[in-house]
Amino acid sequence: MRIGIDAMGGDNAPHAVIEGVALYLNQNQDDEIVIFGDRDIIEKECAQKIKQLNKVEIVDCKEKIEFEDEPVKAIRQKKGSSIVVGLQYLKESKIDAFVSAGSTGALMAGGLLIVGRIKGIDRPALTTKLPYKDGQYLLIDVGSNTDCRPINILQFAQMATVYVSKVLGKKNPTVGLLNIGTEENKGNDLSKQSYELLKGAKNINFVGNVEARILPFSPPDIVVCDGFVGNIVLKLTEGMGLLFFDILKDIAKSSFRAKIGGLLLKPYLKRLKGKYDYKEVGGAPLLGIDGIIVKCHGSSDSQAIFSGIHQAKSFYENNILALLKEEITAESEV
Repeated sequence: MRIGIDAMGGDNAPHAVIEGVALYLNQNQDDEIVIFGDRDIIEKECAQKIKQLNKVEIVDCKEKIEFEDEPVKAIRQKKGSSIVVGLQYLKESKIDAFVSAGSTGALMAGGLLIVGRIKGIDRPALTTKLPYKDGQYLLIDVGSNTDCRPINILQFAQMATVYVSKVLGKKNPTVGLLNIGTEENKGNDLSKQSYELLKGAKNINFVGNVEARILPFSPPDIVVCDGFVGNIVLKLTEGMGLLFFDILKDIAKSSFRAKIGGLLLKPYLKRLKGKYDYKEVGGAPLLGIDGIIVKCHGSSDSQAIFSGIHQAKSFYENNILALLKEEITAESEV
């Protein structure tokens, strides 16, 4: 497998990206990594950190798309950027997947303009796993579509169902619509119309509306919403996790007895913290694009990059792209 990686995207690029590639190649020596970025910088980083240099190809990209750039304009004007060149490689099948911690908007725009969407999909969507008391659930969309139509919500649920059943191994996963109440008539027009579509859809195990308060305790396997709401849920979950552990640290320092208790609980708290750590999740697959694209957190360190690359590999090995096409084609013919 040949996996492309954007070495210029993210707050900690290119150092964390190259370190993440090194971690990945140490465990996956049959794969090849194509790195897109400034060759003068990348070659030095690779020479210092990567042992398997014969498994690395560097594609020189002098331009970089910044987070503040207008996405569509940047894709059209910065033809030599790591994102544009990387997506062009994906379009031309020179790589099997593309991973980036760069601009979400640019990845979305580039995915649509360069790679193209799966036939029958109106809008692609970002999805990620979030923790709850007894495991993880899948949230879709987490930021790529702030304004949606009911058909978009339905297609998000269809794509997520394929992803959860085939990649995560959950047969017939349950799907819930995030809303302000559980009753069928709750919510705005988008919620009500989406509910009707989901209720009547085949191959979706729809369980109705779900409220945000149950997400930390007993959510369905898949929670679907528009990207505006989903991004708020994602960032609130990250923030609450950090707040929880900050409070625990303060309590553990408050007295000698608390310090002893903290030491005894440290291994268990470390395990719990891992559930809320985006570094372990890896990234958010952009479902609906006719190619494998994984968006890593903008603040990704080497471990998060490693996890993102591994997620792209899992997507590829489970043939998810073909399965998504098959599912959407079948639904459109009903």
